[in-house]
Amino acid sequence: MYEFTDAVDFYIGIIKALKSGIINPHSPLEEIVLKAGNDSFAYIDNRRDAKGKQGYDLWGTAKNQCEDEEQFINWIKSRGIAEKLLYSKSEQFPDFIFKVRKHEGKLICGSLLELKDSKSGSIASFNSTLPTKYKSLEEIDVINSKNLVSRVASIIDGKLSSERFYHTFERRCFYLVRTQAGKDDKVKISIVDGSFFETLPKEHLIYQMFLNILRAHIEKKEIKIPPETLTQLEKALSQVTDQTIIASSQIIEKASVRPRLRIMAEVHSEGNPHSSFYPEVSERSLNFIAGAPAYKKELAEAISQKIPEIEVFTIRHRRNGEHGVFQFRF
Repeated sequence: MYEFTDAVDFYIGIIKALKSGIINPHSPLEEIVLKAGNDSFAYIDNRRDAKGKQGYDLWGTAKNQCEDEEQFINWIKSRGIAEKLLYSKSEQFPDFIFKVRKHEGKLICGSLLELKDSKSGSIASFNSTLPTKYKSLEEIDVINSKNLVSRVASIIDGKLSSERFYHTFERRCFYLVRTQAGKDDKVKISIVDGSFFETLPKEHLIYQMFLNILRAHIEKKEIKIPPETLTQLEKALSQVTDQTIIASSQIIEKASVRPRLRIMAEVHSEGNPHSSFYPEVSERSLNFIAGAPAYKKELAEAISQKIPEIEVFTIRHRRNGEHGVFQFRF
């Protein structure tokens, strides 16, 4: 249950913020996150607007530990962060990372949060990386082709960032999805566990994509390839599974540029919990959707203790089995 702790706390925080009127279902997603998340973030991608528009200073705690602004600037520079990056919009993946915690000698939480806002019933495309159940800081650095995210997170996480497996620790991925934005009678908001989107292992998904590209070229160009040769090609491509390698810049002999592939993804309607395939997910509702964990009962009890009117039910993903839904209607 501990891997869901920060997401559950965040979900409860949104409900409380809605009840108090601090936010509403049509507030900007960044505002919803920052007003509901309290002091729980180790990384914010748009630190400029977080501070300028929402009054949320990611560096607030670190500043309070320094005697003055000059000491803070010198200290942050010694940690590899240029002053201009303190309050910038970095355009890196992900949008937010929660702080890690430690329980019984092991790192927990530290989840990733990506925002997906859409005026239609579809989920906005994933433009930087494949949605998955887990990602580590090590993988994030390769996807971004730079280590700014892990440097910022390690500073905010403080002593816990010195833990042996901090950079390779597999962090749960969550997606704050809103569809029908601006439509008061149709809007749906959900915190969706990455398992809802990762119905096939990403390694399998990647090489199948390249196989489809190969087959399409063969068909388009009417190339005649002996079956045994095609089998060997498919076998070779089946080894192309590591997104971190695919996302990294490639050095090509005599080339004056270093090409890199940026994988994008669109959500199939059966992989969209807000689609007509899942009518149980009501309009005008805020949901937490998690891949049917064995401790669903414990999650329900933890949420219901603080939000008694929560509804708990199960939906069957058309491609990935049962998922638990915790629903609050506004």
